[in-house]
This record gives sequence, structure tokens and C-alpha cells, in this order.
Amino acid sequence: MKYNLLGNTGVLVSELCFGTMTFGGKGYWSNIGDLAQEHATELIKVSVDNGINFIDTANIYSFGESETLLGNAIKSLGLNRDELIIASKVRGRMDPESKNNVGLSRLHIHRSVNESLTRLNLSHLDVLYIHGFDPLTPIEETMRGLNEVVQAGKVRYLGVCNVPAWVVMKANGIAEKNGWVKFDAMQYYYSVAGRDVEREVLPFAAGEKLGFMPWSPLAGGFLSGKYSRDIEKAGNSRRDNFDFPPINKEKAYDIIDVMQEIAAANDVSVARIALSWVIQNPLVTSTIIGAKTPEQLLDNIAATEFKLSGADLAKIDEVSALPREYPGWMVERQSADRAL
Repeated sequence: MKYNLLGNTGVLVSELCFGTMTFGGKGYWSNIGDLAQEHATELIKVSVDNGINFIDTANIYSFGESETLLGNAIKSLGLNRDELIIASKVRGRMDPESKNNVGLSRLHIHRSVNESLTRLNLSHLDVLYIHGFDPLTPIEETMRGLNEVVQAGKVRYLGVCNVPAWVVMKANGIAEKNGWVKFDAMQYYYSVAGRDVEREVLPFAAGEKLGFMPWSPLAGGFLSGKYSRDIEKAGNSRRDNFDFPPINKEKAYDIIDVMQEIAAANDVSVARIALSWVIQNPLVTSTIIGAKTPEQLLDNIAATEFKLSGADLAKIDEVSALPREYPGWMVERQSADRAL
């Protein structure tokens, strides 16, 4: 297991981050996973025993149950809290009857952080992500609230998920202007079947030296090796009932065909190929993996030990390439005479 710097924080995180979205199973989250305490604790143990020090959850996962199960696992296993980097999130609606238990207001940020710490049985979060965009709350209000929870000692570093790059740049500019804490981490969907962040988000993260954490590197299980043109329903995958994140499935089948050939030639799973493609990207800090069983988790962890050759990477890059879009193709064209 390698360890990479989390942006400019000086903090080292494992190249894999264990995600707890499969814990709990309350409400619609049961489509993703419904692991009870015993199984959740087992997966945390397997993760830590194999060198993972970065664990990701969110208050909205099973409406707090995921955080509770994670906190119980840390306590029952007697893990050294100081050696773990624990991340959670704020933004989601935590009470369908409440007018304000949602969003990125200072009111909701403070309430959510306090409730997350109680469920996790922790004194602080190492990383707090905003879990998306809130069109009703001014960015300055959000950054003020985030700065306050950091200054209160409840959060160490800030991150952002699922928000356009220009919004993150504006938010960090407001924070810098006011002497507030800025975002150090970005968590976005990224897989070989979903390379959209390569247009703006990933170059922004690299340029601003922000840590970049891909979620759903297996495209919600579609790249796990269970699916092909002949198998539209795997029977034991969350994709069967929860078709998310959206992908171009015909293109994904083409990608799977190429990965199956590479997997067979190297006697590894298709999932390892898909994960290795993400992990080997030098701009990726820590790739978030989830699992329902120890066997699945160990296979994912094994992706860190497998390296795709230059030729194999080229094959996958070619079949999965993004279509050219404006202004990207114009930037490329006009930059041709300025290359060193």
C-alpha cells in the first residue's frame, strides 16, 4: 500500500480509501448495501489490516446509520484513532419533515457536524466534504460556516464533492480573501467509463494542488466483471436495482471487452483492471472502494499490486476516450505553437 499527500496538507493517506456506503441499508440506501454491525466491523478490520488508513462516510448514508456503525467498529476493534483519517460529509436532507435540516447554511453545517461526531463517537473529523451544490445558500455563507467548524476544532480539513470546478475556485477565492480555511480535497465520480472530470475538474485539482479522490471507480459495479453484452442483470449487484451513476452502456461494453482480454492475459479480475487504471493516474490521491464481503474487498485491495503496462493503458485509453468538446479542442489547437 502506497501513501500519498492529501493536497498541500502534509497528511499522508493510503492510495485506497474505504467507503462505507454499504453500511446500514436504511431507506433507498438498501439498494447499495445493508451490512449490519458484525459485517461492517469485519470490513473495517480487513481494510486497516491491509494498510488502509483513510475511511470515508457521510451523514446521509443510511441517514446516519453508516456513521454509527463505523464509530462502533473503530471502538470495538480498539483502533488507534490518531492513525486513521476519517472523512464525512454535509449537505443531504437528514429529515424529510424539516425545513432546514438540509443544505449548506451555517445552521445546517454546525448541526450536521455535531450530530456526525456524536454518531461516530469522535472528537473531530479529519476531512469534512460538502456533498454537493446548494443553490439557495450563498457560497460565502457556506465558507464562513465551514471555517467556523474548523476553528472550533471539530474539523481539520475541508473537501468538496460533485461541484463544478468554477464554483470551487470561487469558494476558495472567497475563503482566501477573508482569511478562512480553503478546500484541500475533491471527491468526484471517476472511472474508465466516466472520464468527464478530465475536462475541467481533474486539471483544476492538479493546478491548485488539491487532493483528488475518485468515487465509484467501478461505475457502480458495472465494471466489476459481472456485466457484458450477454449479461444485463448480474443477479448479485447493486446495479440491478440502482442503475447509478449514469453511463453510456454501449461504450462501457466496448471498454469491458478490452479489459476482459487484459484480465485474462494477466489472470486477474476485470475489477482489478478497472481499479488499476484509476489508481495509476498520477493525479489521483486515493481511490474510494466499497465492498459487501471480505473477498470482494481483498480483490479490490489487490489492484494496488497490479500494474498495467504502457500498451494495456493505451488500449484502455483509446476505447474509453472522451469525445472532443469545445473549448477543449480550440485550446489544444491554439496551444500547438507554444509547446516546449
